[in-house]
Amino acid sequence: MRTRASVVTALGAGFTIEELEVDEPIGREVLIEVKASGLCHSDLHAATTGLGVPFPAVLGHEVAGIVLAVGPETTGIVPGQHVVASLVQFCGECAACRTDRTFQCTDPAATVRRPDQPPRLRRPDGTAVVSAFGTGGFAGLTLAHENQVVPVPDDLPFPVAAILGCATITGAGAAIHSADVRVGDSVAVIGLGGVGLNVISGARLAGATTIVAIDAQEEKLALARRFGATHVVHADGEQDVVAAVHQLTGGGVDHAFEVIGLAATTQDAIRMTRVGGDTNLIGIHRPGSTIAVDPGDLLISQRTIRGIYMGSSNIKADIPRYARLYQQGRLNLDDLIAREIALDDVADAYEELRTGTTARSVITDFAAR
Repeated sequence: MRTRASVVTALGAGFTIEELEVDEPIGREVLIEVKASGLCHSDLHAATTGLGVPFPAVLGHEVAGIVLAVGPETTGIVPGQHVVASLVQFCGECAACRTDRTFQCTDPAATVRRPDQPPRLRRPDGTAVVSAFGTGGFAGLTLAHENQVVPVPDDLPFPVAAILGCATITGAGAAIHSADVRVGDSVAVIGLGGVGLNVISGARLAGATTIVAIDAQEEKLALARRFGATHVVHADGEQDVVAAVHQLTGGGVDHAFEVIGLAATTQDAIRMTRVGGDTNLIGIHRPGSTIAVDPGDLLISQRTIRGIYMGSSNIKADIPRYARLYQQGRLNLDDLIAREIALDDVADAYEELRTGTTARSVITDFAAR
């Protein structure tokens, strides 16, 4: 089978459209006709600064579509189902997986093909192309291991479903699972992209009564209120955002979330956390980045600094749960989608994402122009 795909040929080389061959599903694989694929900032990081993805590769890890076929060992996924594919790769057999910590799986490579097996994707000349993160969603067709595939209701819009696979489980999960936000807690969120806005949603669902949204873009501050922010702070460089948060909360927040991946905003997140509170790091920093932490200050302030991966989520349980919350009108996902684009527009859409003016663009048109 052939499919159009947006391919990154080398680090920093950008996105180019190619025709690729897609192999038949084997083992526990699922062949998906992709109906929607979200543009996450993590894929831009992988394409420009490197996250260990070998090239050439098809990126894209917020995927929604329809199952076309399954491998002979697949159980629980059947052709015709509407599904979400997520980048959370888990073997299902290690100690972490067996204790419901699939996000900490010690053998994620169990979800991809072995070197002695044919590649899932290849060029017409036989050159292997990596399906990045096991999803390879910037294509009209993709193969993924069934552990990464979750059925969703047929009436769930595909663009909304796609966002569940990363932005929602990462952001909402960070508040609900990782930080364990409780009723009455105070929260600050630095960075209001798709993940940051979902942190706000998760904090609201968990019962936080004070939710401070912080960003340099006025448009995103206005958007944050629609997701449940009770206060906004404009990080325009003209005010001390840490002082502003302390003033709003009477001494700092219970939980601060950094969703950008910069040393300066990470330091701000630590400083705006109250005594005994926690700072939660979600944003991806450039390789080799460091932050300075004073152990004595941590000791006296009793603060916790926590790194979060994928919102500590179990995708098989959490994606259907968030889908139901959306259908009940309790989880805002529609406002996350800035626009729907064609596969050919990926490069331009990522250029817009660099400026920070959009929340999420979602590919919904994979046809040739």
